[in-house]
Amino acid sequence: MIDEFIRLTETSCSLGLTSGFSLFSIEIRWYALSYIFGLILGQIYIKNIIKSNDNRISEKHIENFLLWAMLGIIIGGRLGYVIFYNFSYYILNPMKILYVWQGGMSFHGGLIGIIISSYIFTKINNLRLLSLTDLICSAAPIGIFLGRISNFLNGELWGKKSELPWAIIFKCAGPNTRHPSQLYEAFFEGVLIFVILYFCIVKNKLLDKPGKISGLFCILYGCSRIFIEFYREPDRHIGALYYNYTMGMLLSIPLIILGIYLYSKTNYKIKKNKS
Repeated sequence: MIDEFIRLTETSCSLGLTSGFSLFSIEIRWYALSYIFGLILGQIYIKNIIKSNDNRISEKHIENFLLWAMLGIIIGGRLGYVIFYNFSYYILNPMKILYVWQGGMSFHGGLIGIIISSYIFTKINNLRLLSLTDLICSAAPIGIFLGRISNFLNGELWGKKSELPWAIIFKCAGPNTRHPSQLYEAFFEGVLIFVILYFCIVKNKLLDKPGKISGLFCILYGCSRIFIEFYREPDRHIGALYYNYTMGMLLSIPLIILGIYLYSKTNYKIKKNKS
């Protein structure tokens, strides 16, 4: 298993951060671009929605939080991948943890990282944590969409074998046609969740009820990820944990539970205040 992982990480097919293009002799990585544009577009989007909502968090706060968000996502995403997806390899090769250019990031790890950075930031600035996480979750689908598109362009995290008309051959996955699971994720985890949350913000004013948007995002992402995992090929060095159940599914279950808790907790507080 370890030998297979080493072989994979030493080939361009499995190095998410090494795939891209050259511009004036400068190597541009798709994954790096997705992080940069995801953070910038997310910041712009958040600044626009806070203008029309009653929120103590200002545009200046959002500008100051950008660096915190970047650190939380990158450090959390990397450590999440190390712990959740190949701890046995990295515990024997600790210096490899720093080799982020060789790929290996975890969404769930990045989520934990940005929650921690959000907690510290709100404590320093005397802000409400759930008000900030609601804004982050509102914009998160933008970054997820771009990240999954970069996965597709890199030819990584491909789907299971399929003979559907839209199935694709990924050169690193052999001659068989496969589900473009990265595009499935880009739509369900990116576009669809963004539209649902936007509707809830504009029509239902859920940003006025801290925790609602965060809860919805956790539920929607967790359910989408579990669904798409049935069409996505598990990481080769891990495989399925049991039958067709994968690490991605396992990590999404507590996310859904957290989402239900946040959403129902908000409902309880509203009812309690009215009584």
